[in-house]
Amino acid sequence: MRSSQTKSQEPHIVCVPFPAQGHINPFMQLAKLLHWHGFHITFVHTDPNHRRLVRSLGPIFVKSQPRFRFETIPDGLPSWDGDANPDVSALCHSTRKNCLAPFKELLIKLNTSSGVPPVSFIVSDGVMTFAIKAAQELNIPEAQFWTASACGLMGYLQFGELVNRGIIPFKDNESITDSALDMPIDWIPGMEDIRLKDMPSFIRTTNLDETMFNFMGSEVRNCMRSSAIIFNTFQEFELEVLAAIKAKFPNIYNIGPLPLLGRHVPEDQLLSIGSSLWIEDSRCLSWLDKWQPNSVVYVNYGSWTVITEHHLKEFAWGLANSKHPFLWIIRPDVVMGESAILPKEFSEEIKERGYITSWCPQDRVLAHPSVGLFLTHCGWNSLTEAICGGVPAICWPFFAEQQMNCRYVCTTWRIGLEINHDVKRGQIAEPVKEMIERDKAKEMKQNVLEWREKALQATDIGGSSYNDFNRLIEEALHVEL
Repeated sequence: MRSSQTKSQEPHIVCVPFPAQGHINPFMQLAKLLHWHGFHITFVHTDPNHRRLVRSLGPIFVKSQPRFRFETIPDGLPSWDGDANPDVSALCHSTRKNCLAPFKELLIKLNTSSGVPPVSFIVSDGVMTFAIKAAQELNIPEAQFWTASACGLMGYLQFGELVNRGIIPFKDNESITDSALDMPIDWIPGMEDIRLKDMPSFIRTTNLDETMFNFMGSEVRNCMRSSAIIFNTFQEFELEVLAAIKAKFPNIYNIGPLPLLGRHVPEDQLLSIGSSLWIEDSRCLSWLDKWQPNSVVYVNYGSWTVITEHHLKEFAWGLANSKHPFLWIIRPDVVMGESAILPKEFSEEIKERGYITSWCPQDRVLAHPSVGLFLTHCGWNSLTEAICGGVPAICWPFFAEQQMNCRYVCTTWRIGLEINHDVKRGQIAEPVKEMIERDKAKEMKQNVLEWREKALQATDIGGSSYNDFNRLIEEALHVEL
């Protein structure tokens, strides 16, 4: 599986993730795999995120290593610092508008630096498509890495059709009702039983010039103009939608789940380079050790979700009332505009059966035998890590394609249940009990274990993802294995 390249032949790949945790993680997994195969890697962070990584990991874990270097470009936003995320709309608008010129300058610098191989390929994020233009102008081959789900990408591809059919924009905010969102959408290739509410959340707009609707629609169209698209999924998991995408765009590579593909690299040979923008609390793993198998609820809304103080308290009392032990990740910026403060009586109620921290090594948590349930926002990394760990889900999607992921979790893969966005404490306690104690627990656990086995087969030697990764290296990157 490993290629052999001499120093003089060493191919040089520049990796450009969107500056958000859920995009950086799979990019780092891919970069490490490519590095192990003999590629020289330049990993591009934005300036603010590089500073965050230095704070969370320490300078030793983000310094350049042999054949693996870090570079930065500005994100174009007014200077900001700290551990809170910037406004997502402002960040998307700024990267699209401001990143092309500094990225081209970086490529030129790399190509004229002594001791650095010329850039031979660019792998950029599916929502950082300015890199396609830079690659074309500098005559460098490129591919897009779509770090979300294939079903999510297919949802974004329908934005224009939704406009053509007069479904969006909505007349006003009062028109965006549950009954309107229940409209069946039965014309998407490779998809069945989809409703308007399952489409990426940015379609819930009254203005087609709204930043996120415009940004995601145009970025996905640009992504489809790439020479190749890489997906962090496996063929059987999203079979029909991948087939529909391939019918329009044949040059795709399904190489996921990346955490399982990475098991082929000896642990002592994989670079110890971190990617977490927050300091991870690994002590929670010792706390998990004291609980019975499949008994702990793990709660994490991801790296970007924000909630109200009211919903925070409803989640708190729902978890407390379930009477099950839980590990709850509460980021410092998770509550809209204020600090996350829980009632004193809640802390007294949960005592030793609740562990609350600001961030954790999620892949290791979901692989822990005591974790039996994942309350999640349905981000793609979270779902793939849940599959890798064999953990069923309670879904509380927040935005973007998370609604589409949630629909697939509940109706196609049948590994989870959805709860209402306006969550009440009873809607937490009862599903937790159902998914851990009752017959539904056995069904969902069996389903997720079956998907885990299929994911293992896909990433095993000769499996579909294993073969696609090798095809990526040989066909797109033009390196002989």
